[in-house]
Amino acid sequence: MFNVCSKPTERKEQVIAVRMYKIEKRAVMDAYGKVKANKGASGVDKVSLEEFEKDLKNNLYKIWNRMTSGSYFPPNVRMVEIPKSDGKTRTLGIPTVGDRVAQMVAKMYLEPILEPYFHEDSYGYRPNRSAHDALSIARTRCFEYEWVIDLDIKGFFDNLNHELVMKAVEKHTDCKWLLLYIKRWLKAPMEKSDGQRQERNKGTPQGGVISPLLSNLFLHYAFDEWMKRNNGKKPFERYADDIIVHCRTYEEAKLLLDAIRDRLKECKLELHPEKTKIVYCKKDGRESDYSVTKFEFLSYEFRPRLCKARNGSYFVGFTPAMSPKAESKIRQKIKEWKLYSQCGKKLEDIANKVNPQIRGWLNYYGKYNRSALYPVLQLLNTKLAGWAKRKYKNLRGKMQAICWIEKKARMQPGIFAHWQAGIIYTSGQ
Repeated sequence: MFNVCSKPTERKEQVIAVRMYKIEKRAVMDAYGKVKANKGASGVDKVSLEEFEKDLKNNLYKIWNRMTSGSYFPPNVRMVEIPKSDGKTRTLGIPTVGDRVAQMVAKMYLEPILEPYFHEDSYGYRPNRSAHDALSIARTRCFEYEWVIDLDIKGFFDNLNHELVMKAVEKHTDCKWLLLYIKRWLKAPMEKSDGQRQERNKGTPQGGVISPLLSNLFLHYAFDEWMKRNNGKKPFERYADDIIVHCRTYEEAKLLLDAIRDRLKECKLELHPEKTKIVYCKKDGRESDYSVTKFEFLSYEFRPRLCKARNGSYFVGFTPAMSPKAESKIRQKIKEWKLYSQCGKKLEDIANKVNPQIRGWLNYYGKYNRSALYPVLQLLNTKLAGWAKRKYKNLRGKMQAICWIEKKARMQPGIFAHWQAGIIYTSGQ
């Protein structure tokens, strides 16, 4: 391990640099522990976490040595294009493992300084706060307020103004090494798979360790504090750049949306003209001719739904459930598993592989309107029936295979996470 009292060996850097900045060796070691726990892919150097750990002591010493001397320069950031549901792509930037460790050191120093200043309705990438917290508050406020402004900032991470980011950081710290390295991380070039470099004069890579904290700080001043000063009676929920604002009337929402658009323009950001919208929270006793009555927030769709009261009666409520986009992604993921081609494996082997993903879906999308998950996980049962039909030749037809899976699920529900949740009916899929 990385000994905090270790001295350089022949394999380490030959020249011990002058220590300009005080950074504890223990901080670098702790940062690596957090990076390892978060997992993640390799960067431009193609060094994985496993490969990095083979020479862990020297690798961590090199990071510490360079950071304390002021000679740490971040490597290029690997550019990855992720397909979006609208056919476009989202650009992710993946730093090297070593750079993620260095960024984590900075985050561990800066986050405790910033955290006390952040707004109570900011939930993204913050300690002891979650997407479910934001969804719970949004659900409650949609009952109290009739109108929602659904904000979509166009290319938020790609368009953060570096000068404004640094101005916000400098407001909270004068730590020289922190300011130096944040500037370097903001400027670190992106590198495509063919080796082509893309210089950056704005934005912070989605995928960087320090990026979520910097983006939160930016929007704290660009949006949260501005709302507190100018629109303190209009509540909102913000998870990173995913924001909704509650209003009493359409006129109020219209005026506020125009003001928000102007404010973000001052901060060099732009609202997406099609995706940003005003939504009417239609419920029992609230009627309107306004046609936009649903929005998505954190992969949940809020819209009017038939709800059952405690006394057994039914009413129309404005409630969240897994969004159609999320359902489509889950269905696509299940198809990508290609269970029909794994007839050489045991059912338990398949379960061990896919259960972590299934539990994640159940835990996240099962929070509200859990029944919305049932149809999509029935698809998994259908795929398992297809696997059984191929594996066991005595299952001659589709229905026989379905009945076999149903029987297996009832007799051994602990095999799959969704069976434990009672999602075992496959007929009719």
